Amino acid sequence: MIDIKISKHLQGSLSNIEMNVELVIKEHDFVALTGQSGSGKTTLLRILAGLEEAVGTVTVDDELWLAPKKSLPPQQRGIGLVFQDYALFDNMSVEQNLLYANKDKALSRHLLEMTELTGLKERLPRTLSGGQKQRVSLCRALMRRPRLLLMDEPLSALDPQMRTKLQHDILTLHKEFGTTTIMVSHDPSEIYRLASRVIVLDHGKIVQDGSPKDVLLKTQGSQKFSLTGELLDIIKADVIHIAVVAIGQQIVEVVLDEAEAATFKIGERVQVSTKAFSPSLSRLAP
Repeated sequence: MIDIKISKHLQGSLSNIEMNVELVIKEHDFVALTGQSGSGKTTLLRILAGLEEAVGTVTVDDELWLAPKKSLPPQQRGIGLVFQDYALFDNMSVEQNLLYANKDKALSRHLLEMTELTGLKERLPRTLSGGQKQRVSLCRALMRRPRLLLMDEPLSALDPQMRTKLQHDILTLHKEFGTTTIMVSHDPSEIYRLASRVIVLDHGKIVQDGSPKDVLLKTQGSQKFSLTGELLDIIKADVIHIAVVAIGQQIVEVVLDEAEAATFKIGERVQVSTKAFSPSLSRLAP
């Protein structure tokens, strides 16, 4: 169990905020941290890793990682770190990168087999694709069998197909190694697929904490369908107006009357919802 009670002054480009987080995370949980940029997600991850200071306490099982006048060094915390930039050693092969973390060759072979990297074990990182590099980074993080795996948007730079593949790898490894995993992500589908718990931060405070279904399925009252997007344009067409909204990788159009159109501004975040709607599913050609 991880017991977090910390505070920290955050200085951003637009404002200064006081971060205050009290949180208990159960062993073997997969927790997703999400929220707007600057809300404190990465800072919280770095505090847990011992890479940033904070006021308060962090207790993992019965061990104090952070307390007044005490901060356990990162290398003594039993953590694995996976970031966006891979952080691999360019002069070492894939296998050497793993063995640098732990000389356990049997574990290295097992991880490479699980992530379909065995055939690339002699390759240097610069010869790999982004998805392959991130799999190596994930394997290296697990070489020490960490009690806590911390990931900061590890898949954000990858294409959708590769993201889905690595999401499967992450979940498989999380379950096999029995780690407690905390991941920063902005991707609702990724969070829904991987996490057992979602924590939403806003200006350094926890504003939502629940299951992916409770946090991500944002329907209210009689709404049957609700999605969040960015308003790109409002086009006048005869007596109606058409709002053009970007939702993920899709562009959709919504009809507005003149009064409704006047209440919106281009570029703002909007919610597209409907009450009388029965969605259907169909397969896309591969």
